[in-house]
Amino acid sequence: MLVEQNETETKEVEPTPEVAPENKTRGFWRDMLETILMAVVLFLLLNAVTSRVRVYNVSMQPTLHEGNLLVVNKLAYKLGEPKRGDIIVFHYQGTVTEDYIKRVIGLPGDTIDIGGGVVRVNGQAITEPYIAELPGYTGTWKVPEGELFVLGDNRNRSSDSHDWGFVKQEWVVGKAILVYWPLDRIRVLTNMDLVHAEP
Repeated sequence: MLVEQNETETKEVEPTPEVAPENKTRGFWRDMLETILMAVVLFLLLNAVTSRVRVYNVSMQPTLHEGNLLVVNKLAYKLGEPKRGDIIVFHYQGTVTEDYIKRVIGLPGDTIDIGGGVVRVNGQAITEPYIAELPGYTGTWKVPEGELFVLGDNRNRSSDSHDWGFVKQEWVVGKAILVYWPLDRIRVLTNMDLVHAEP
C-alpha cells in the first residue's frame, strides 16, 4: 500500500530589524524641530494679524476694566473702515510707545456736539447704554478728513478727544474684538450702532 506523505512547507519569518538607537534619537529631534518650526510660523502669522493688549486704567469702564486682556485685530482697517462704536487701540499722539484704547464716536466729516449730558453726532443724540455716567463737559468739534473723534466710556474720568483732539487714522493699531482674561469676563466686543434720534 502506498502512503502519500504531505510535506508541509515551512517559511522562515525574517526577523524584524531593530532600529538603531541613534536612528530613534535622530527621528525624535527631527519631529521636535518640525513642531517648534510649526509653532513659530503659527505665532508669526497670528502676530501679523492680531496683537494682545492689557487695559491699564479706568477710562473704558464699565465696558473694560483694569487688568482685562484683549485681542486686537490689526487688519480691521486695512480691509475696512472704522465705524461708530468700534473700540480701537491707537498710538497716543502718534507715539508708538504709548497706546490708548477708546471708542470711536465721530468719523471724518462728522460734527460732534456735547452738552447737557448728551452727545450728538451731526445733530442726532446717540444712545449710549455702555457709559459709566453722562459727560459733565461741553464742546463742539468738527472731525477732519483722515481723523477720528474718540471718547472713553467712563466719560468724566477719561483723557480723550474732548481733551486733546482727534486721532489720525494712521495712528490706529487696530480694533479690539475680544476680552480673553479674566476667564469670567470672556466676551466678544461687538460694534454698537450709536446714532439714534431720541424719541
